Amino acid sequence: MLPLPKIVLSASEYPRLEQLARVAAQRGDASAMFLMVEINRAEIIPDDARDIQSIITIGSWITYGTNWGVARKTVQLVWPEDCTSDLAQISVLSPLGAALIGLHVGDQMPYFVAGCMNVVRIESVTGPESNVVPLVRAAKSVDNASIDDDPGPTAA
Repeated sequence: MLPLPKIVLSASEYPRLEQLARVAAQRGDASAMFLMVEINRAEIIPDDARDIQSIITIGSWITYGTNWGVARKTVQLVWPEDCTSDLAQISVLSPLGAALIGLHVGDQMPYFVAGCMNVVRIESVTGPESNVVPLVRAAKSVDNASIDDDPGPTAA
């Protein structure tokens, strides 16, 4: 069995992560139960710690590979409510997201999806302030001056 890597969480994210995982675990969410285990064994460090930029936190961009042959992929770890249909985002409450939080470059972490064990290996971590641009579609703006209140033709 693969030894579990050290997990490190920032002091500012810890309370919200713990509450998120606890509430979802109470609903029976398996990923949240896994996240709770990881949170409980994590070292909590100050937000201004010297090595905080090398740790996967919410908002980090992560390049990783897996044991099942998926090509390297880069994603941004986000809170569940911030996760959109953008394939470059992954929720911390997903199986992979729960496995990623708190890891460092070079770490390998086992996680389960659909009853199958997978292993993710971290290749790079870039902080949320990086210049990686996610693939996000801009919302169309509505020009109030062009709104047509005319219901159109009606039958007499």
